[in-house]
Amino acid sequence: MQYLLLIYTDETTGPQPGTPEFGPYMQGYQEFTAHLQEKNAFVGGDALEPVATASTVTMENGKMEVTDGPFAETKEQLGGYYLVEADNLDAALEYASMIPSATHGRVEVRPIKIYG
Repeated sequence: MQYLLLIYTDETTGPQPGTPEFGPYMQGYQEFTAHLQEKNAFVGGDALEPVATASTVTMENGKMEVTDGPFAETKEQLGGYYLVEADNLDAALEYASMIPSATHGRVEVRPIKIYG
């Protein structure tokens, strides 16, 4: 079964680019990705650009309305994701706990719904 691991963090917390902590932090992501690949659990994943680059689209009376920023104003922003293959929810939760951002943010685990 596939699970989406949604990584939420406050963009102003945690290791920042240009700091001594950032290199080991990114190394943790590389190691986690390699672990998923070794387990044949990696389906996909990417980091997202900062929330300031987001746009939200809605349709109002047949007309597209676009607003800058994410849909919801929250303390934590969606910063990236992994799509993984896992035997069950417990395995997906274990993978989520290994994501480096879980130490200063949250990782939402959602099963992928299969239609048909």
